[in-house]
Amino acid sequence: MIFVAGFAVYFVVLWALWPTLFIYPLKIFVVFLHELSHAIAGALTGGHVESITLSPREGGATFVSGGNRFLMLSAGYLGSLFWGLLLLRAASGRGRMPRTVLGILAITLLLATAVLVRSGFGIIFGIVFGITLFFASRRLPANGVASVLTVLGLTSALYALLDIRDDVFARPSAPSDANMLAQLTGIPTLFWGCVWTAIALFACWVMLRRLYSRV
Repeated sequence: MIFVAGFAVYFVVLWALWPTLFIYPLKIFVVFLHELSHAIAGALTGGHVESITLSPREGGATFVSGGNRFLMLSAGYLGSLFWGLLLLRAASGRGRMPRTVLGILAITLLLATAVLVRSGFGIIFGIVFGITLFFASRRLPANGVASVLTVLGLTSALYALLDIRDDVFARPSAPSDANMLAQLTGIPTLFWGCVWTAIALFACWVMLRRLYSRV
């Protein structure tokens, strides 16, 4: 019960602080993961990833020539969700696993920034955030590293769900991954929103159940 209560308190605090500058860097981090997930899906399906842009208004875009559009469009929201769940899983790991994962995450952000990001704001954010995570992986004590991974993981998972809610259910006709997928398949935007939400909730339930069983 203490474990579940801790997660509940974090979500309440995160929700309360959501509009503040305190959470802003975490939001941009999740947008980065969202766009990086598009890029990875494009590369894995034979496409050529040209660039990623990040906006200070919490937006982003990924430009890929070729690749499977269905998988690429689906990879954004679900990708940031699964990044979050993987980070949560790593936070509960033993030994050097959390520290190693945080270091790999930092290097991944720095490499992606150097190779793919083509917006000034995105380059600055990727370098600063990546370096910050790298030093955190080296300098923080073990419980501090686990806390960083937990915060990043929970924020990423929650933001994915909020993104689906805002972009699909609140504004079904607005430009979004779901809207573009609807145009591609002829299946309404709301259908894809429901499918992604169901997958996200199920994945979160499975992960939290596994984490709870380890406590």
